Amino acid sequence: MESYVHGYSEREAERLADQAGAVRDLIHYDTGYPPGSLVLEAGCGVGAQTVTIAAKSPGARFVSIDISDESLAAAKAAVISEQLTNVTFERADVHRLPYSEGAFDHVFVCYLLEHLTDVGGALASLKRVLKPGGTITVIEGDHGSCYFHPETKAALRAWRCLIEVQARLGGDSLIGRRLFPVLVEAGFRDVRVSPRMVYCDRSRPGLVDAFVRKTIIAMVEGVKDKALAMGLIDEAAWRQGTSDLNAVADSPSGTFCYTFFKAVAVR
Repeated sequence: MESYVHGYSEREAERLADQAGAVRDLIHYDTGYPPGSLVLEAGCGVGAQTVTIAAKSPGARFVSIDISDESLAAAKAAVISEQLTNVTFERADVHRLPYSEGAFDHVFVCYLLEHLTDVGGALASLKRVLKPGGTITVIEGDHGSCYFHPETKAALRAWRCLIEVQARLGGDSLIGRRLFPVLVEAGFRDVRVSPRMVYCDRSRPGLVDAFVRKTIIAMVEGVKDKALAMGLIDEAAWRQGTSDLNAVADSPSGTFCYTFFKAVAVR
């Protein structure tokens, strides 16, 4: 069974919103759907991406799904707060979509595949409900693309705990680099992948705060209990590692780099 590595806490909802805001322009400058389109957003979570894609395409209609009732409630609240009226929410499993073949003009997936144990099965399910000639957009990060200065062995060990915890739960936090082959193998055509690199240093204090402190470090800190329970690290090493990661954000010479991957393909 798939397990969301970051959990469903209020702090995690805040982290997702911080992440979405920090990289909104980088990820979504070219995201848009024509008026009259029906778009399936698979794995909408707390609506961090929903509010952006719905606002950017006010003439399109969105059906946003998730398996978590708690997340769906948060997503609905986010959409209402933004006064968006072109989104409906439904509880559904991406592997068993309750829609007819070719029901949607487009499919949008963001930060979902990394958490799935059966990526191929999920893509086959999404392909089934997509019209011939329709597009699928998939956005994923790649934790292996992360590098930073100052870099310490303790910080790297804490970061790798995040990767290993997700792998042991059946996910793949390195999936960003694999978007091209997994989409091709799923039978999609005209697959185009573009890397979206986030770089932070002291000349961009707002980005350091929103992305490094509130997104990246918060994401690592969120797997502490799982990492300790799995025996990946001990308490003292964890404290040192996360302290060193925080030093990257606090240091005048600190730098941080991470790459997202955005793929668009056609059925």
